[in-house]
Amino acid sequence: MFKNLMVYRVGLDWQPTIEQIEDSLAKTTFVETGATQQQSMGWAPPRGIEHAPLIEDIGGHWLLKLMIEQRVLPSSVVKRRTDEMAERIEAETGRKPGKKQTKDLKEQATLELLPMAFTKQSAIRVWIAPAQHLLMIDAGSAGRAEEVVTLLIKELPGLNLHLIQTAEAPASCMAAWLMDGVPPEGFTIDRECELKSVDEMKSVVRYARHSLDIEEVRQHLTGGKSPTRLAMSWRDRVSFMLTDTLQIKKISFLDVVFEGRESGDKDEAFDADAAIATGELCKLIPELIDGLGGEHDFLAAGAALAEQPARPSVPAQDSAPQQPLADAEPAPWD
Repeated sequence: MFKNLMVYRVGLDWQPTIEQIEDSLAKTTFVETGATQQQSMGWAPPRGIEHAPLIEDIGGHWLLKLMIEQRVLPSSVVKRRTDEMAERIEAETGRKPGKKQTKDLKEQATLELLPMAFTKQSAIRVWIAPAQHLLMIDAGSAGRAEEVVTLLIKELPGLNLHLIQTAEAPASCMAAWLMDGVPPEGFTIDRECELKSVDEMKSVVRYARHSLDIEEVRQHLTGGKSPTRLAMSWRDRVSFMLTDTLQIKKISFLDVVFEGRESGDKDEAFDADAAIATGELCKLIPELIDGLGGEHDFLAAGAALAEQPARPSVPAQDSAPQQPLADAEPAPWD
């Protein structure tokens, strides 16, 4: 059900009802793209059943689905059509179109070709855990997740979100786990990772289906490379890829999770899959955050900063000569 997750903290003062969220989402339900429309975006029933609710409550976890439809129009096709129109104008007038006219021709070509373009649909799932004040977005990239966040904040009154940050940087933690071979309790290191240098070369080393408990990996780390991706498993129940930006990617539920799951109709299967996914991940995510030093408390950090005494103002220097630098007392870190 979920493949990639970005985790957000929900403000404590946002406590809507399911009915209120349903009413808000109903204002922007998904409609297929028009003939000259490049993209359409809107909310659709998570079950995939027409006219079903736009929000599903599965064991106290709320599920939404954002549908996106795009018309696939390759730039090479637009360019070819634009060139044809430009050549015809040149043949008729004896002069090549200027930059502005070429831009107008490109827009005209796009409008002509869009009705003939194929459409491609994709879905982004949103999972809200109200009891934990968390919101997760199943997006493949940070940019796409931020688009969804912008839409949610616009459509759900009072919603306040911030991307969870941990006290320790994921890259630093992953490097330590690889160096000593000791991940947090309940987690194991699997057989895939990516290491990238932080210098201007940006060199990359990738390991796939390979033991990572080797000296070569440690040499790359001591040589200045930093982990950007690391494959891990949690309690032999869920495998995933952790990134240096705290994305949880390539989520896969292992066979033991599905033991005892009974087959049923489409509705029953949806309920069972949703219950398994939310139940497992709702335990994994807090343990992973703890393994990264805990969640960074923005409110506490802001309050501490506000309580710091103001620095005394530095008096203006008079015209008396200053003590030579060589005679000054050494700094305490010298």
